[in-house]
Amino acid sequence: RYSNSNSFLWQSFDYPTDTLLPGMKLGWDRTKNLNKNLTSWASLYAPSSGIFVFAIENWTVSHGLLYDTGQLEYRTDHSYSNFVNITETEEEISHSLNIATNVSSISLLQMTNIGSLRLVELIGGDRHILYQFPADFCDFYNKCGDNSYCNTSSNCVCIAGFQPDGQNLGLAKSKPICVRKSQLSCHEKEFEKIRNMKLPDTEYTIVDIKVGLEECEKRCLKNCNCTAFAIADMRNGGS
Repeated sequence: RYSNSNSFLWQSFDYPTDTLLPGMKLGWDRTKNLNKNLTSWASLYAPSSGIFVFAIENWTVSHGLLYDTGQLEYRTDHSYSNFVNITETEEEISHSLNIATNVSSISLLQMTNIGSLRLVELIGGDRHILYQFPADFCDFYNKCGDNSYCNTSSNCVCIAGFQPDGQNLGLAKSKPICVRKSQLSCHEKEFEKIRNMKLPDTEYTIVDIKVGLEECEKRCLKNCNCTAFAIADMRNGGS
């Protein structure tokens, strides 16, 4: 800053590199017109900008997104929200680390040069990896085709009421697409409950975080174009 001014021209926390420290924020600061991301190093020993970026997307209920050379590779899940504070106001949409009261340790979030997002705890001279994403095949973004899910064996399986589309089975590079076994009837609608799924991607969905599941189901039943509903935000009991 200028020596005779209280306004800052530049501060390092506004321009993070590959590591988020306690007290720093990632995401959108509208008062400063800044978007703060984590960018990996080019290699383990080269601190120039690499190809992996972890960014906060300002969808309704914000998500952390990991990009590889501009391509979306991973989106955060509910476990990520266990160790970050998410702030969504008119002034900012930001994610920050929970600051521990234990002064003997410090946590940091790092975008590594190999493309993994790591939550690391430093205790004295020891380094412990608490979380690492992506962890397996199912963690990658949109690995399975339409109307299917990734199971514990890392296979793509059609959800109940759907079957593989025979027309797409011969296309080696395309994802298998699952189609309905029978058409929906607006007057005879019931829902199949699917557990242990990733939170829905809210980029192209209708989101109302003020209502719970029961009200969401009632609204969906009144709209023939509504085919599914889900909790988008797991905090404070979910909405």
